[in-house]
Amino acid sequence: MAEEKKVTFNISKEASFSDWFTEIIKDAELADLRYNVKGFVVFMPWAVMAMEKMYDYYEKALQKKGHKPFWFPTVIPEKNFKVEKEHVEGFTPEVFWVTEYGAGEKLEEKLALRPTSETAFYQMFAHWIRSYKDLPFKTYQRAQVFRHETEATRPFMRSREFHWIETHNAFATAKDAEKQVKEDMQTTKEVMWEVFGIPFIFFKRPAWDTFKGAESTFAADSLAPSGRFIQQPSTHLLGQNFAKPFNVKFIDKKGNEQYCFMTCYGPAISRIFASLIAVHGDDNGLVFPWEVAPKQIVIVPVFTRKEEANKAVLKKAKSLEKKLGKQFDVLLDADMEKSIGEKFYYWEMKGIPIRLELGPIELAEESVLLFRRDTKQKTKVKVKDLKKKIKETGKDISIKLKEKAAKLFEGNIVEANSLEELKKVINQKKIAKINFCSVDWNGEKCSLTIREETGAAVRGVRVDEIEEPKGNCIICGQKAGNVVYVAKQY
Repeated sequence: MAEEKKVTFNISKEASFSDWFTEIIKDAELADLRYNVKGFVVFMPWAVMAMEKMYDYYEKALQKKGHKPFWFPTVIPEKNFKVEKEHVEGFTPEVFWVTEYGAGEKLEEKLALRPTSETAFYQMFAHWIRSYKDLPFKTYQRAQVFRHETEATRPFMRSREFHWIETHNAFATAKDAEKQVKEDMQTTKEVMWEVFGIPFIFFKRPAWDTFKGAESTFAADSLAPSGRFIQQPSTHLLGQNFAKPFNVKFIDKKGNEQYCFMTCYGPAISRIFASLIAVHGDDNGLVFPWEVAPKQIVIVPVFTRKEEANKAVLKKAKSLEKKLGKQFDVLLDADMEKSIGEKFYYWEMKGIPIRLELGPIELAEESVLLFRRDTKQKTKVKVKDLKKKIKETGKDISIKLKEKAAKLFEGNIVEANSLEELKKVINQKKIAKINFCSVDWNGEKCSLTIREETGAAVRGVRVDEIEEPKGNCIICGQKAGNVVYVAKQY
């Protein structure tokens, strides 16, 4: 299935992130791009194993906060899209339609491959929600969604099929819906930052970049080494914009009929995986945080020309695999056809956090050499202390990766006080922080100027802290109403 692997992976991520990203996807066998439909790729086991763990962390967090899992159909009838006018106008250009079956027989109604599922969930909410006692009604599903992206596709980052989780929720009051949006932001922090180690900024999107059908959109952006943002989980305050056309009502405590207030939230696991690769990887390949590594430990026996010694080493390696496998995800590489150097380079490229080396010397000393992928440091550890040392090292790897990622992210934010300075910041592959006239519709003209002059976009107003603008908008010269962030995006 796979071509002969390179002995080493050595491409400068900083000098050419695009080449680095393309090569690591191929060499680490994360995806196969040869599937013969444009924009669709085959996700390979090394990526799937990591993404399954990522799904688990997210789903546990959602269920802990009261979201119940559902599995909805992949197809949505065309009439559902026509219920909410703004929503259909926003998504129709990207929709894949199913119109026939069998030998060219026409369906009675066009069916959409879901680009998102508001119009599927909310028609069912109208059946399920009856009383205030049913609220809050918090749901989610893990699913694939399909959008005919017209921009250049890139595996995991931007494709025509991506893997995500979407939550859909109904509440009795606008205040409760607003609380849910804040909870979604907290969930993003708890999982994407605290577990995956991916730094981001949560923005309130400008009016012209709000999810179609929503009152407000809040979205997390992470940064790739190319200086481009990768949009990450977004959460949308829908108000009653979907409740009214879909007739999602409840009887309140006074016996009156009321429309629900709705929210939705969409962490795209495949896109978060792209950020995980981009943020933590280095010039030698992948680097995984301990919690989501496909395999956490690889045991590599060091063989010699002495057959009896090799048998003893292999026996001990298998014993360690069995013992450690009860607690960790362990892989034993006992292939005698490959050189020890080839094995070392290969598993470094694959990003396994810890490598255990065991040869005749270590066997005699009842020890192993522990190599940690992030720092490339080796430590001799007694076998009796190994479990404890692995736990400590795994935890420290994740901490150090977070510290490194946060430092790089924060160091890429630069203030720009003029259009010329803005151009310079964007050309340096950084994030610009500027004074801006307005993120309501009045500022759209200035945002278009920024896009035309720099190729970058206004991402929005920072949510986690209040930043007061000083002076005037650097584009139109009017009094600034907001501090916004500008960067290119995938």
